[in-house]
Amino acid sequence: MKYITSDELADIMRSNKVPKRDYLVVDVRDEDYAGGNIKGSLNQPSGEFLMNVNGLVDQTKDVPLVIFHCALSQVRGPKAARIYEETRKNLKSGVPHEVAVLRDGFTLFQTKFKDDPTLVENWDKDVWASEWS
Repeated sequence: MKYITSDELADIMRSNKVPKRDYLVVDVRDEDYAGGNIKGSLNQPSGEFLMNVNGLVDQTKDVPLVIFHCALSQVRGPKAARIYEETRKNLKSGVPHEVAVLRDGFTLFQTKFKDDPTLVENWDKDVWASEWS
């Protein structure tokens, strides 16, 4: 499984690559999605992921890089990435692609980039102060 860092994802997002065409960030957080997200990411809650993975594969068949994450990218993000990759292989869907997991998840990403509206949206300091301090 390939991992990318927060800085690598920020570089991709700041480049001339077009979200949802050249790359897609898939956020598999469930109720912990509140409090902010990576700008332009698609929320596919892990609790519903198995039911929705075929649709996600179809929706992203022409996207060459799909990046998964959850809060910490220790369980839900890597598991969703593995399921997505296996499903995509089984369906032989789309263009050659790469699947990656955001190392340390949204928790580290928001710590580094919460003040950059081109990278993080809907950030709520009260959520992070109460849940992660």
